Amino acid sequence: MASIPLVVQLLLLLLPLPLREHLWSSHRPNDVGAVGELHPIFVLPGVACSDLEARLTEAYRPSVARCGVMKGKGWFALWENSSELSTHHYNECFEEQMSLVYDPVANDYHNLPGVETRVPYLGIVKGYHQKQPSDKPWCLTELIEALEEMGYRDGDNMLGAPYDFRYAAPVPGQASQVYSRYYRELMELVETASKKHNKKVIILGHNLGGMVALEFVRNTSLAWRERYIKHLFLVTSMLSPGFVNLVKNLASGPEGSRILYVPNATDLSLRLMWRSFETSILPSPRVFGHKTIVITKQRNYSTYDVEDLLATIGFSAGIKPFRRRMVARMNYFEAPKVPLTCINEVGKRTPRQLVY
Repeated sequence: MASIPLVVQLLLLLLPLPLREHLWSSHRPNDVGAVGELHPIFVLPGVACSDLEARLTEAYRPSVARCGVMKGKGWFALWENSSELSTHHYNECFEEQMSLVYDPVANDYHNLPGVETRVPYLGIVKGYHQKQPSDKPWCLTELIEALEEMGYRDGDNMLGAPYDFRYAAPVPGQASQVYSRYYRELMELVETASKKHNKKVIILGHNLGGMVALEFVRNTSLAWRERYIKHLFLVTSMLSPGFVNLVKNLASGPEGSRILYVPNATDLSLRLMWRSFETSILPSPRVFGHKTIVITKQRNYSTYDVEDLLATIGFSAGIKPFRRRMVARMNYFEAPKVPLTCINEVGKRTPRQLVY
C-alpha cells in the first residue's frame, strides 16, 4: 500500500466499492502506510450537509408571534434535523429565519435584522449531518469511513470545513462579509494542520462544496497555495441536476427532496426563501452561448436573456444582484494553479432546456 501514491489512493476511494476492491485488492487497514505519511485532508461535502445555528435578538420582528419564541434564548439549531421542523410546527418560522436580504449599498447579502447565524463544527467532519430521511448515506459518509481506515483521524489530519450554503462563494475581488471570515478561519486551519504534520494539505470538495473549495483556493495568494496546498479534488462540483435546472429552482422553487428538504413543504412554498439566497451559479453565456434554455408561449430565453427571464418569473428583485454579483462569477474561469483533479459524472441525464 505504501508504494501507491497518496493521490491515487484517494482517487480509488471515490470509486464504487466493488470496482475499488477489484483495482485495490490490498484494501485493508493493516496494509495502509504509517499515519505520518498522510497529508492532512480537508473534506467539504454538498449543499445539505453543513448545519446552521441561529440566535434571535430583540431587533428581530417575527411575522407571526410564535416565530419569536426563541428570542433571547441563545443559540439554537436552525437547520440540523429537518424532520423536527414539522414536529415543532416551525416550517414557517424556519423559512423566515433562513431568508437573506440583499444590501445594494454594500453589494452584499446578510440575515434579516435580529437574526444571527453561525456554522458549527469547523474543523471536524463528524459535524456534517444529512437532512433528508434517506437510507442512502449522504455527506461523503462512506469516503470519510474509508479515510479513517487509511489512518486519518477526525479533527487531526482529517478536517471538515462546513459552510453557509445560502451565500455564494465569491470570486477574487468580490465583497462578502460571510466568506471573508470563512476564508480567514479556513486559512488558519490549513496552516495549523500543515505545520503540525509538516506536510501540505489536500482539499476535497463535493457538489457545492467543490465550488466553495475552488473559490477558497482562488482567493488565496499564489505563494500561499504553493506553500500549503498539495492537491485539490473537485468531485461533481455543482448541484447534480445540472446548470439549467438551477434556473428552474428560481422559477419554480428548489426540489425539496434533493436540495433543501423541509417536511410537508412544496417546491413552490420554498421558492420565496430560495430566491432570497445568493445564487451560486447559473448557465454561463461563454459555455451555453445563444442556445435556448427556457421556452415559454410568449418567448424563448438564452443565457443572454437572464435579466428578462427574472422579470418574467416575477423576480425583478433578483436583477440587480444578478448584474452586480452573479455575472462576474459566470464569467470567471481562472485556473486555481494548484495540482487539480476534477471528477464529473458520466451518463447522467441533465436538462438542456426548460419548457413552460
